[in-house]
Amino acid sequence: MSRKLFAALGGVALALSMVACSGDGAGGGGDTSDKKPSELTIGVSMPTQTSERWIADGNAVREKLEAKGYKVDLQYAGDDIPTQSQQVDQMITRGADVLVVAAIDGTALSGQLQAASEAGIPVVSYDRLILNSPHVDFYVSFDNYKVGVAQGTALLTGLGLLNKDGSKGNATGPFNVEIFAGSLDDNNTQYFFNGAMETLKPFVDDKSLVVKSGQTRIEQAAILRWQQEPAQKRMEDLLTSAYRDGTQVHGVLSPYDGISRGIITALQNDGYGTSAKPVPVVTGQDAEIASVKLIDMGVQGSTVFKDTRQLAERAVIAAESFLQDKTPEANDTTTYDNKVKVVPAYLLPIQTVYKEDIKSALVDSGYWTAEEVAAGQAKG
Repeated sequence: MSRKLFAALGGVALALSMVACSGDGAGGGGDTSDKKPSELTIGVSMPTQTSERWIADGNAVREKLEAKGYKVDLQYAGDDIPTQSQQVDQMITRGADVLVVAAIDGTALSGQLQAASEAGIPVVSYDRLILNSPHVDFYVSFDNYKVGVAQGTALLTGLGLLNKDGSKGNATGPFNVEIFAGSLDDNNTQYFFNGAMETLKPFVDDKSLVVKSGQTRIEQAAILRWQQEPAQKRMEDLLTSAYRDGTQVHGVLSPYDGISRGIITALQNDGYGTSAKPVPVVTGQDAEIASVKLIDMGVQGSTVFKDTRQLAERAVIAAESFLQDKTPEANDTTTYDNKVKVVPAYLLPIQTVYKEDIKSALVDSGYWTAEEVAAGQAKG
């Protein structure tokens, strides 16, 4: 009786395992190539709605997928890791056929990706590479090292050490600068930081740039969750600790527009913004409308524009390739190692936007309207 019972249980376990692996169990997956788009669901997990960038990303992915007839399960996690984990679990349970995931913490979704793999659900990592899992099938992003190079170059250009064409500028320095980095749980942070710091290093070495606080390590410069308020607090602390001797900050390397606005607020509260004490050159990223207005006003120096419409399009192309049982087109198969595997990727170009570039880069392309730039606020 015992042998028969164990044999029966073993048979049930094997059957359940086969169902799970076929993608016909709790999740979707399986062979979807013969199904109509209306029969397929793509789960889209975005990290937060506190950044207009992520709202735009989520909407763009959803709209492009729905335009092709797919059902879309779009969820925002409110920058809360357990919430995102639960939402991805639910997407799998509800039968998603592909997952598109922009992770809050690149190390926190291994269990969910394991479940997705067992259910036969491909995973597209969106802009932020998911780490420590063999079950990341594709990555869509921008060339994140080049983003950092662009930010470092923009800081040097704003200070006059370089011209926009990359040639040597007329300024000689020395200039006091401070360094900010993104969230350490975001894999992109390291690429941004490395690109920027390697660009700045020759100028630090020849004393054209001086990091007066001495805080040059990424752990010192990082801002958790890329949040504006902690960035403002850190800039205030730097001003208190390193600039009470009457010296001024001339430039700040900032990796993201929200962080930039926190930095600028701290500087303005400290009296920067006059002819005697001008606002330092501050870089940025994402072309958020509030920062575009600051650039237009001459307050923020620049931003790196990453066209999220193109990123959304690439995510849709990758998802649809998986649904059609095809391999998505990659243009980078060597760079993005998630500590378990090198994930094939499609990387998109970036553009530095200074005040004189706002119209051609952002308005003429339809990313923002002239009215939105003037108001510093998106219409809706």
